[in-house]
Amino acid sequence: MTTAAPFGPREFQLVLLRRMADHQPGLVEDARHELSATLAEMREANRRWQAMSRAPRGRGALRRYRSVLGEPESSLRRAVGDLECDALFWPVPLWPGLRFEVMVAPGGAVWNEWLVRAPGADSPVLGRPSELRPWSCTVNEVARAFAPARPMEGSAPTRWALAITDPATGTPYVAEFTWGLFQRLLPGPPGA
Repeated sequence: MTTAAPFGPREFQLVLLRRMADHQPGLVEDARHELSATLAEMREANRRWQAMSRAPRGRGALRRYRSVLGEPESSLRRAVGDLECDALFWPVPLWPGLRFEVMVAPGGAVWNEWLVRAPGADSPVLGRPSELRPWSCTVNEVARAFAPARPMEGSAPTRWALAITDPATGTPYVAEFTWGLFQRLLPGPPGA
């Protein structure tokens, strides 16, 4: 019987990259090389993550993150409406200025999981949509910079979109994100 290779932070980063490859293949290729990983390793990491996520008697999402990433670097209590939940944070070496955040409801259900700016790390200064660069900012940063941004349904799991407007011209755009990290800017729908 062969033992499966360990699944840890390196493999988890490959899972994040796999979903980002649809929009930013060049950046993903560079990051994959930084991790000294082959394309086959990236595909295998994604396959194993999907299998863990869908296993009938598998670990819950929070236990899966802890088993793969270890104990969180930090956590804090956060109010979401009338409900208090826990935000857990793990470092992600590919993006040292970011943390992987998992929002956990009372009872342990995972509500949200994405990349956010690390405490104390510099946030980008964003004044115009043309200043958005792939992998430079998070959903929260773009929503604040272009308030009132309107959340939109993403094109797949782990994807988000925001309808934003250029404050100087009134031109509408859609900012797309994968795992909470900005990927690309598209023209907005007419009348948005």
